[in-house]
Amino acid sequence: MGIDFTNKKIFKLNREELKNALPVVTKLLTEGEMVIDSYVSMRDRVVFTNKRVIAVNVQGLTGTKKCFTSIPYNKIQFYSVETSGTLDLDAELELYLAGGMNVKFEFFGKNNIQELCKIISDLIL
Repeated sequence: MGIDFTNKKIFKLNREELKNALPVVTKLLTEGEMVIDSYVSMRDRVVFTNKRVIAVNVQGLTGTKKCFTSIPYNKIQFYSVETSGTLDLDAELELYLAGGMNVKFEFFGKNNIQELCKIISDLIL
């Protein structure tokens, strides 16, 4: 199963180097599509490209089975963001999709949430 839209949250995403995400999503990328940023949570990850958000749910004991959920930016109606503070190190990004669905990503530690939101704004406006 991909993103669980009933749970609507992916917990504690930590920024990762793009070189770690590329082997996982390269076969899914379309012509001209580039990875902008990537975040990982245990074995799962969320990859932001210049065309969409790709959530990767790693399954099974060996982690060879993966479920990919693709959210094209043109399906995002609006978003909300909560940046991290001095004591609260979490940042949250909630995407509201066409059809009334939404998904929330919770980022922990060093993140680039404001720059990421600027890029998303450029792509959905």
